[in-house]
Amino acid sequence: MKKQKRYYREEPQPATLPIVSRYANGDYRLVKVFVEGYDDVAFWRGIFDDYETDRLKFEISVPPRQDLAKGKRVLLDMIPESSPDLLLCVDSDFDYLFDGHTEQSRLVNESPYLFHTYAYATENYLCHPPSLHRICAKATKNDTLIFDFEAFLREYSRIIYPLFLWYAYSARRKSERAFSLIDFRTSVRLNYLDLRDNGQPTLEWLQRQADKRLHALEVHNRDWTHEVRHFGEQIAEYGVTPYNVYYFMQGHTLLDNVIITLLHTVCDKLRDITTQRINMGTKQGVALKNEISNYNNALRNVREVLLDNEHYKDCFLYHKLQNDIERYVASLK
Repeated sequence: MKKQKRYYREEPQPATLPIVSRYANGDYRLVKVFVEGYDDVAFWRGIFDDYETDRLKFEISVPPRQDLAKGKRVLLDMIPESSPDLLLCVDSDFDYLFDGHTEQSRLVNESPYLFHTYAYATENYLCHPPSLHRICAKATKNDTLIFDFEAFLREYSRIIYPLFLWYAYSARRKSERAFSLIDFRTSVRLNYLDLRDNGQPTLEWLQRQADKRLHALEVHNRDWTHEVRHFGEQIAEYGVTPYNVYYFMQGHTLLDNVIITLLHTVCDKLRDITTQRINMGTKQGVALKNEISNYNNALRNVREVLLDNEHYKDCFLYHKLQNDIERYVASLK
């Protein structure tokens, strides 16, 4: 007698399995931390790592929303929902410097469960000048010091400082008639880096461009000149000096139009130095080709290394953020 086949109906499986939190089970307090976007998760993870204990954990994510909206405005709208167990973390933009002059700056600076960067954005921390040589060494595997990033950026900041005041003051007045972000970005970007004399030819070129722009601003907006100068005195109380504007200017402008240009030029030179050293060594033929191949395979994309940078925690603005978080953690006990 022929055996009858049995057919089994398989239960449909979900297209994607739900993501289980790494803190799904445990005897500890779990604090949700919402950030502006996916690029910010790693940055804030690196910060809250310093405050986790066996009894306190943080989970960093973007806000769950049906409309997929994200960004600072979304988080500001969530301030009424914030609590000791639901924190909000945002870029300061100009809200730290505009404290009390705009409604948004009051929200950002006075909300107890909202933390902000104090620097303009997370990118400004990633571009922390004392860390940039380390970025080059990691990307090129060459630790030779051929460029002083800190000295160059101090001079860069001094040159663009008057333009920064005009742009930031225009932003506070909510008037771009004088100096828009596009104008500022065009005026302060570096199109190249000449490594001679630690970039002095590039700085001299930038000084000429900045002087022309500043002269045009003062000629066409004479009624603002005194106000802009007074604005500079006001924001000095928040830590702004002619030599550290790179912490307070728009983060993407700094990263994409200044720091990446510096890093690419320095890294190209460091790679050339290493390749030249290898070629001048004793290895020949196949051994030499293998050595060069091994070196090239060890290289890393400098932008990716920069985006992983966590060596900014000696920055004076980070200490302000650190103090805010420490006060919050102490309040939980």
